[in-house]
Amino acid sequence: MTLIFDFLHNYHPDPIFFHLGILNIYWYGLGYVVGIVGGILIIFSLNRDCQIKKELLWDLFFWLIIFGLLGARFYYVILNLEYFFQNPLDVFKIWQGGMAIHGAIIAGLITLFFYCKKHKPLTPFSKNRRDELNFRFLSDIFAPALVFGQMIGRWGNYFNQELYGLPTNLLWGIPIDFKNRINGYENFEFFHPTFLYESLGCLLILLILFFLYKKIPQMRGTGNIFLIYLILYSILRFFLEFLRIDSTLMILGIKYPQIMSIILILISFGFLIRNKFCAKY
Repeated sequence: MTLIFDFLHNYHPDPIFFHLGILNIYWYGLGYVVGIVGGILIIFSLNRDCQIKKELLWDLFFWLIIFGLLGARFYYVILNLEYFFQNPLDVFKIWQGGMAIHGAIIAGLITLFFYCKKHKPLTPFSKNRRDELNFRFLSDIFAPALVFGQMIGRWGNYFNQELYGLPTNLLWGIPIDFKNRINGYENFEFFHPTFLYESLGCLLILLILFFLYKKIPQMRGTGNIFLIYLILYSILRFFLEFLRIDSTLMILGIKYPQIMSIILILISFGFLIRNKFCAKY
């Protein structure tokens, strides 16, 4: 553990993984690729219980990746409109960072809903489950994949030296190069590694979701596992926002990601109560 702390405290990361001629391969993009591939493997593993056709899943992956990335970027741009009005071409520079998870979640849920609606069973008593897609079941097996992607993707922020926290003298504080320090914090060198806090938090959430899926079979296909993911991640994100110093939209003195986290917690709890009530009747 001491070696890890020493590494974090002294290493100055480079956003570029390696150069391929005139092409630069960024850690940020590599993190997304690893997160997506790992997420797909998780989904195929959890799908063994339902055995949905792989062709349907691959088709769904394609649309989810496309609209998830677009949603994440669009959401981030909306939250930083003032900057992008002044620098419109930067909208396309996704390798520099700037993907909002709330946008990915919203776009992903909309995509999943309409895709499942398109592939709904022909009859309410259809036994060929390989030819149908169930929104609640898929949301439950996609939740672990999503949080895995978040866990890996946050390391891209580390290599980009972005989304770090308040200055700190803690042993595991990370150095931020002067050019990447936020205005007002130029005289500080070490900052809270909020990327690491969120990555470790996502790992814990991932383990909880796996436990629920494997050890409590009656929860599968109810949508409750996905709702628990939303609650746990929203709690994590709400408290991490007190440490993060990156600029974001404020409403009545409260950061917008915190407001969105509260909304997601309330909505998710509401659906959990509804699902429990409906299960009794």
